[in-house]
Amino acid sequence: MTGFETLYRAELSYVLHTLRRLGVGPAEIEDVAHDVFVAIYRHFGDYDPERPLRPWIFTFAFRMARDHRRLARHHREVSGNEDEGASGAPLPDEALDDARLRRSLTAALDALDFEKKSLIVMHAIEGMPVPEIARMLEIPLNTAYSRLRLARSAFEKLLERDRGTA
Repeated sequence: MTGFETLYRAELSYVLHTLRRLGVGPAEIEDVAHDVFVAIYRHFGDYDPERPLRPWIFTFAFRMARDHRRLARHHREVSGNEDEGASGAPLPDEALDDARLRRSLTAALDALDFEKKSLIVMHAIEGMPVPEIARMLEIPLNTAYSRLRLARSAFEKLLERDRGTA
């Protein structure tokens, strides 16, 4: 098995999950994932093994999701609620509270524009440090911090608005 085949097998689920979180709908997710791996294959020789692999892969997924979202036919993000299953056996009221919170967080994240949503996904969910985000987006570090602050603020306002209507 080649190095690329090994990477593909090991990281396919990560790419699919990342694309879902970035708002790629279920109908297109396999096609976009295919495009991600084609791009990775083309640049496989450029990968520096001294650097972490997942942020490098995330860069490809981010760009493909961004390009996909820019297409005219993709104006609304589709959020998958695949995480809404009970893994243990929580009490019914806890499960209901968790489901409400998850729906609220997903709705707020989906209401953000792609750039803000991507920043929150990269930093809060993927754990990517802001300097890495700045390098990936090719923007100054202070700009990355500022955009992340604005994204968090918009996200918090959407959550507060949702709580007000609940």
